[in-house]
Amino acid sequence: MFRPLDWILGLFSLDIGIDLGTANTLVYIRDRGIVINEPSWVAINKKTRRPLAIGAEAREMVGRTPGDIVAIRPLRDGVISEFEITEAMLDYFIKKAHEQMIVPFPRPRVVVGVPSGVTEVEKRAVYDATINAGARDAFLIEEPMAAAIGAGLPINETRGSMIVDIGGGTTEVAVFSMQGIVVKRSIRVAGDEMDEDILQYARSKYNLLIGERMAERVKIGIGSAFPLPEERTMTLRGRNLINGLPQAVEISSIELREAMSPSVNIIVDTVRDTLDETPPELVADLMEAGICLAGGGAQIKGLAERLEDAVKMRVWLAEDSMTCVARGAGKVLENLELWERALVGLHRGSTH
Repeated sequence: MFRPLDWILGLFSLDIGIDLGTANTLVYIRDRGIVINEPSWVAINKKTRRPLAIGAEAREMVGRTPGDIVAIRPLRDGVISEFEITEAMLDYFIKKAHEQMIVPFPRPRVVVGVPSGVTEVEKRAVYDATINAGARDAFLIEEPMAAAIGAGLPINETRGSMIVDIGGGTTEVAVFSMQGIVVKRSIRVAGDEMDEDILQYARSKYNLLIGERMAERVKIGIGSAFPLPEERTMTLRGRNLINGLPQAVEISSIELREAMSPSVNIIVDTVRDTLDETPPELVADLMEAGICLAGGGAQIKGLAERLEDAVKMRVWLAEDSMTCVARGAGKVLENLELWERALVGLHRGSTH
């Protein structure tokens, strides 16, 4: 049904694609690209639950706050665990995106990526939070679909495409054909679990208690899933669990690979299981096209080589892999009719 008011608003609407991630939130604006890429952290007052800082500023406070303030992540494993705080975070990012525009726009249309394994209740929570944060229209899209669109995979064609999207809280594996998902797997093992593996390794091998930020720093610095051409070392700093004193330990990339192997192995097994369920004609297509890696977690050194060794086909990293979901979500709004089938719940804020 043609709605003149919606058509007029559409001409002047600010279209926003959001990757509401466990670790980072990215915001894409049509014709502008990625305008926000900040950690999904919020610092709140413990008593009033009032947000005091959001994004990068809140992340800097982790482990350094006084007793009445705590820095938290309102999303866990890709889903909302703190509704009101997530709403405040979304409101902050949407307003911040608005402020970057020279001309003021009406309330924006927003597409948000959600993990493919979320429940209807969890989808509703994301939708409600988006509308309450100021969106005029809210649409949801499964993250592997958004990542595939953002990576430029030919998912509209009959030949098969495959993506492995590794974020902070979830890993999404999906095989596409004719704009639909043929086989998919969503597991709650990703970057956060790799960090936890490193924390446990430091504790068990060196009796060293380290923080989440230190674990993430060494993971990004020397973490790998496959032997490196030149192995490296890095310093772990924390507190000795036996004497309670500060301690620094030199750790090698070989040790870190061993530490991260439980999570990496689960991801590899999930990819193999997905291929095992894929129809043979599509597997033949994938042997030609290869498997695309997306997401921040896909940037772990040697991960493509590790997967290639396991599945015996080409694996490649998408260009600017961390932003694929946000860019894909934004592209959906550029041609909503083309991608309508890709949405998992088409909602209109005006009829809510």
